[in-house]
Amino acid sequence: MSSWRNLLLRIGDKSSEYSSSSDFKDHIETCFGALRRELGHSSAEILSFLLQCAEQLPHKIPLYGTLIGLLNLEDEDFVKKIVENTQNSFQDALDSGNCDGIRILMRFLTALMCSKVLQPTSLVVVFETLLSSAAITVDEEKGNPSWQARADFYVICILSCLPWGGAELAEQVPEEIERVLVGIQAYLSIRRHTSDSGLSFFEDDESGGDVEKDFLEDLWERIQVLSSNGWKVESVPRPHLSFEAQLVAGKSHEFGPISCPEQPELPSTISAVAYGKQKHDAELKYPQRMRRLNIFPASKTEDLQPIDRFVVEEYLLDVLLFFNGCRKECAAFMVGLPVPFRYEYLMAETIFSQLLLLPQPPFKPIYYTLVIMDLCKALPGAFPAVVAGAVRALFDKIADLDMECRTRLILWFSHHLSNFQFIWPWEEWAYVLDLPKWAPQRVFVQEVLEREVRLSYWDKIKQSIENAPALEELLPPKSGPNFKYSGADDQEKTEQEQALSADLSNKVKGRQTAREIILWIEETVYPIHGQEITLSVVIQTLLDIGSKSFTHLITVLERYGQVMAKLCSDQDKQVMLISEVGSYWKNNAQMTAITIDRMMGYRLISNLAIVRWVFSPENIEQFHISDRPWEVLRNAVSKTYNRITDLRKEISSLKKSVVSAEEAASKAKADLEAAESKLTLVEGEPVLGENPTKLKHLKSVAEKTKEETVSMHDSLEAKEALFARALDENKVLFLSLYKNFSNVLMERLPDASRDGTLQSLKSVNGDSMAVDIEEPSTMEVDDENERPKKSQSNGGKTTNGYNVREKEQWCLSTLGYVKAFSRQYASEIWPHIEKLDAEVFTEDAHPLFRKAVYSGLRRLSNEL
Repeated sequence: MSSWRNLLLRIGDKSSEYSSSSDFKDHIETCFGALRRELGHSSAEILSFLLQCAEQLPHKIPLYGTLIGLLNLEDEDFVKKIVENTQNSFQDALDSGNCDGIRILMRFLTALMCSKVLQPTSLVVVFETLLSSAAITVDEEKGNPSWQARADFYVICILSCLPWGGAELAEQVPEEIERVLVGIQAYLSIRRHTSDSGLSFFEDDESGGDVEKDFLEDLWERIQVLSSNGWKVESVPRPHLSFEAQLVAGKSHEFGPISCPEQPELPSTISAVAYGKQKHDAELKYPQRMRRLNIFPASKTEDLQPIDRFVVEEYLLDVLLFFNGCRKECAAFMVGLPVPFRYEYLMAETIFSQLLLLPQPPFKPIYYTLVIMDLCKALPGAFPAVVAGAVRALFDKIADLDMECRTRLILWFSHHLSNFQFIWPWEEWAYVLDLPKWAPQRVFVQEVLEREVRLSYWDKIKQSIENAPALEELLPPKSGPNFKYSGADDQEKTEQEQALSADLSNKVKGRQTAREIILWIEETVYPIHGQEITLSVVIQTLLDIGSKSFTHLITVLERYGQVMAKLCSDQDKQVMLISEVGSYWKNNAQMTAITIDRMMGYRLISNLAIVRWVFSPENIEQFHISDRPWEVLRNAVSKTYNRITDLRKEISSLKKSVVSAEEAASKAKADLEAAESKLTLVEGEPVLGENPTKLKHLKSVAEKTKEETVSMHDSLEAKEALFARALDENKVLFLSLYKNFSNVLMERLPDASRDGTLQSLKSVNGDSMAVDIEEPSTMEVDDENERPKKSQSNGGKTTNGYNVREKEQWCLSTLGYVKAFSRQYASEIWPHIEKLDAEVFTEDAHPLFRKAVYSGLRRLSNEL
């Protein structure tokens, strides 16, 4: 990489390119000198790379803006091209709904305005264009209020620019920026407050869900405080001030007009469901980027101004966005942000808020796991203690944590510990053994230990808890498979069944085909022993043969899947098959989940059979004390969802291929007709005007392209038929799933809570045991060693006992999973909502069940 590229990339960093200097002014001058020398013969490369740096290292935008301001003094035409390119990119981002592109380019425009490259009035016009679009969108008569997510996003983008350029705008165009702020206030008065109850990290009481400020209202308040403080922001570098005397001599360029895309039209028949569908689509396309997870007490970040917290969060999220896949670089940039204060606690809260973000994190959870690990290594004296403090604080509030967040936290924590030799002060949590088996803290410890065993081995994990040996009680069973026909003394099986199992095992070892084994079963086993014993012997024996490793399992399923399919041809028998898997692997939740998942992949069992098995009595009793049935259910629904997603992608790709094939066929046909038109007559006989070989080739190409077009159309029709069938299967799956949820909850939810809230379930034992979710001591962290202060209060739950009874905890957990499933698969549920409303979400359904579903789908409360 040439030196000017290195200088651009590393500007503002502590790097070898800039020796030991950490002064932004020195960096800018050095980089400017290098670019000025290269500008004459590498202007195109410099322009492209400079814009790329500004877009992908947005926390350095003030430095790049100042650099462009200096270049503007040398070559106005070059900088004019930068402004034009930025305008084109910005318009493309608006048209395509590229949220990150819109937000970052607006910050870049603000930096260009600060460096006198862009006229302030041009930036105000951009603001007013976005604000006008936002106001029209939420207007009941002229717009489409269901698309408020996009309108809110535009206004957030405007407000997000002000920490970077508010002071300059207030100084140069005070009336114009005041007009923008008044417009934003007017917008806030007509928009609908957005409730985050369906996406909040904690299960707060619904009655207070709409009282708190939403993200836009909170940002507006921070900007008002910033304005009253004279637009002073510590976290935003202002390098242009060092060059102000020079920059004023540069020519300020105009920014061409931009236009916002029209919002989708309102549906022909306006209904709550149609509104809800469009609102869901809008929130998918313009998601809220940040939801704050306040883990630590305010004392850890109280020195920060309100706006500084927002700016640092923006920096951190930008680094996470652009360095996804480059974990080392990501951690290095995160610890080197251009701010003059420490921010380890805010960094931890921001990363955890992304890891636990609902409905799903922007990137795979493994990415955040790796970044946290690298930050612990990059800041060994500070960050590990901060992470430990975060874990303890979240553990204290685990009973109120959303079920999806709880699952992610378990998966992350177990993986994190596996990279640090499984070291954790387990004695701090040994008290969970005194809690009932359904207490969330006890279940959390149990699930973390189970996941650790998966990542290592049983003896290693037992050794890791030697400072709290009693916790061995929460480890999963050590014993392996539970084979019914092993011949052990404790197996109450007849010698005849064991002989059948041994006979089948010998046939498999003798490499008999699936067809031969099916004939043996039909002629010898089934007529004598009947369906139940035959199925049990065959399935258990095949599972035992495949139990040595994952590869063995796959081999058995591929070689003898036909045998299982023949035995379990209907849903009832498939449920029996899954029960046999559960029985064989009753001591190993991981192998249970893997085996069922693989069997579904090979079409040996259906997703409906899995749902029926999950809601069988033995599994229902585990809903609040184990993740085992939920893991199986998540896998089944995800597999169905992924299949539909894959089909959508394939259909989209095929449609593009069809268009390309039709264009190629049309061109080939035109070329052939043009060649044939050159035929001439000589003495009444046709004579080729074109080369005969060429004409033959053109005919061949025309025929081939026509065949390819027909083939593409056929493939598209076949995929669309598969897709239609998959959508029908999906509808049946969700109907079955929600009917089962509704039925089991109706049996167990107390009548007293029919018009109540989740809070009433938690406090069912009386007011003295009510949950106090605002208890501050649970989140206090001891300054010296980051351990919780010795207050045993846990939101109304003491370490000597958990005051929610088992039946109520079962209801709380199950309702939490209803909400989680509804939220995670909302895109696949909305197309079938009318059917679900008519058959499941009826007036007869329990209100708390409907509230959980609607909360997950983010349907408005007035739609209930």
